[in-house]
Amino acid sequence: MTVEYEIVEDGVLLVTLNRPERLNALNGAAKLALAQVWQRAQDDCAVRAIVLRGAGERAFCAGSDLKEIAATGETVSTQVLANSLPGVGTPLTKPVIAALQGHTLGLGISLAIHCDFRIARHDTRFNFPEVGHGMLSGFSTVTLPSLIGEAAALDIMLSARPFDAAQALELGLVNAVVDDSIAAALDLARRLAAHDSRAMQWTKRLLLADRNNRLQQHLALIDEARTDVMQPH
Repeated sequence: MTVEYEIVEDGVLLVTLNRPERLNALNGAAKLALAQVWQRAQDDCAVRAIVLRGAGERAFCAGSDLKEIAATGETVSTQVLANSLPGVGTPLTKPVIAALQGHTLGLGISLAIHCDFRIARHDTRFNFPEVGHGMLSGFSTVTLPSLIGEAAALDIMLSARPFDAAQALELGLVNAVVDDSIAAALDLARRLAAHDSRAMQWTKRLLLADRNNRLQQHLALIDEARTDVMQPH
């Protein structure tokens, strides 16, 4: 299974991207599986906090599976992509923590951005390579400026430059840089799971109401942009 769903302790769900041989790059099946995971987590009364991680030591997620896209000439629909991101396509009011390490690229950063917390291991390496591949990261273009500011978002998305965990912390992209991101994320999840779940879910819903409205308002524009950039030049 490419996406694993495991209740690891009371109230804490661990979601694992499990394609370490491909640096946890997401193919179409994995994106569909992620969509199902977020809906299941929202509906699961046993879940009060969620940790998202990548299997293996080398990567959190190296983005979309470019080999699959090259072979088929197709990407998933904009709605499927939206559903694969936590809280974008379908509501997800429970807190999500991304435990990052190694390669965190493209869609991998987008997954992390749409989580509520990002904890990076010291060796985490980031970049948005899409513009160099004739692609784009549509949902992140809407969300990222509110996290790190417009100038910084333009810099990292248009330059496609790589940056490390320390730089991500300086930008405000990650909450902490640690030796063991999984352990730190699980510790935070335990603390969150101990809070009143109804109060926490409403707090998240209210905090993100403007952002979620912007994402929905821009859905058609994102779809138009993705369709256009995939056309032969």
